[in-house]
Amino acid sequence: MMKPDVEIRNRKAGFEYELLDRYTAGMVLTGTEIKSIRQGKVAFNDAWCYFSHGALWVKNLNIAPYPNAGRFNHEPLRPRKLLLKSRELAKLQSRIKEKGLTLVPVRLFIAPSGYAKLEIALARGKKLYDKRQTLLEREAKRRSRSAPES
Repeated sequence: MMKPDVEIRNRKAGFEYELLDRYTAGMVLTGTEIKSIRQGKVAFNDAWCYFSHGALWVKNLNIAPYPNAGRFNHEPLRPRKLLLKSRELAKLQSRIKEKGLTLVPVRLFIAPSGYAKLEIALARGKKLYDKRQTLLEREAKRRSRSAPES
């Protein structure tokens, strides 16, 4: 399997949330949106997922306007429909009703088939002390890698 051309990660999600389950969803996009994604012009700032009328949507996923589109360009922050199997949708919809659980986009990539895929995660928000613990673990890992071997 070849490595995808585009892989954009939401690094903030791993720090803010404890990621429980991951799902790969297709996205309903316009032509100018996929062209911007292939150029890597995507920002995850405050992106989140929600259910509306039984369908899963992602909101505030900023896909920059395509420069060569002219007047046929897309709205950068429009809600985009996510495509999952109905079993997965039903499971997620029941799990999201639990207290403290939410859906966050984690990674956007181009699959080998050429379609844009969004990896979403069922997540629980971290408390402040959990975030501090994560920082301490990262710092310890960093120190152990940079320590001179004797």
